[in-house]
Amino acid sequence: MRILVVEDEPGIANFLRDGLTEESFAVDVAENGNKGFELASTNDYDLVLLDWMIPGLSGIEVCRQIRKSNSLVPIIFLTAKDTVSDTVFGLEAGANDYIRKPFQFEELLARIRVQLRTKEGEQNILSLGSITMNLGTHQVFSNSKEVELTQKEFALLEYLIRNKNKVCTRTRIIEHVWDIHFDADTSVIDVYINFLRKKLHDVSAKSFISTVRGVGYIARDL
Repeated sequence: MRILVVEDEPGIANFLRDGLTEESFAVDVAENGNKGFELASTNDYDLVLLDWMIPGLSGIEVCRQIRKSNSLVPIIFLTAKDTVSDTVFGLEAGANDYIRKPFQFEELLARIRVQLRTKEGEQNILSLGSITMNLGTHQVFSNSKEVELTQKEFALLEYLIRNKNKVCTRTRIIEHVWDIHFDADTSVIDVYINFLRKKLHDVSAKSFISTVRGVGYIARDL
């Protein structure tokens, strides 16, 4: 899952990027509203974290412009503005949620998960055949045996399961699992798919991830 953080304070931006990366999200950061809207307009994000008082376009204007483009991406405001009228103004501009600074990372993470569940219509537990993923505890089980995955393997498997029975092209996988700094060489995806297959095969005789030659991959319940 890929998140855009629009935040001009380097300390907060780095804190969010590092914390969300540890939770297996791919994270892009924009330091001003103009860059934030540019990235939101040219990339497919699963969620946007948006500061209100930023250089260039304000957070409110970025939010409005995103909504004018008919994008339904979940938007969460992170701001020091703390009055009820500010909250109402932000929500009426098109935001899905509003968190006041300073905030606890655990609360932010929980609110992000809520928005993603609402968007995807899913819960914290994802499944693929005998494989289950607990997004809350970052655990993966196959035939009830825990499988140890790296952050990127976890993120890749999550994306495939969320889109099971659909062909996931290499381009789409890059957009949602890797951040903006990712090298365009898609062969690394094949390497990670092989890592996943090997680890999952250690506890299951079946392959739930199939190759669609020349296109990408598809995950299916068997």
